[in-house]
Order: sequence, then structure tokens, then C-alpha cells
Amino acid sequence: MKKLSKCAIGEKLKVTKLNADSALKQRLISFGIMKEAIIEILEYSPGKSTIEIKVGKMRIALRGKEADMIEVEVI
Repeated sequence: MKKLSKCAIGEKLKVTKLNADSALKQRLISFGIMKEAIIEILEYSPGKSTIEIKVGKMRIALRGKEADMIEVEVI
């Protein structure tokens, strides 16, 4: 398992675990980021402080700290 923040641009990943508190977990789930969801890494900001991902047809920007709480596996 790796953290979402450690993945390369263009990788397609499957979410295996969310290690967030309940408020952040609910926010992520409302965006479609939940166990078994397929995510694609689109871009990183300079310094990797923000990561842009694609979940379904939606593009989402996450803070690096939020991305650290999402465990994924490469598909």
C-alpha cells in the first residue's frame, strides 16, 4: 500500500483505506473518494503542497496532508 501523495502523475489507483477523522472522511466520501474508488493523478503543485486528482468525471484538488491520509494501490 502507498499513500496517494507518493504516487506519480498519470497513475491510476484504487483506494484501499481512508485514515481521516470523521469530518474529513465524510467530505472525501461526498467527492466520491471512498474504498474501491478509482483515482487518477493529474498534477502536483510546486512543492507537492496540492494534488489534482480525477475521480469519475470530477477533478478535485486535495491538500498534501489530506492526500497522505488516503492509502491506494496501483491498478
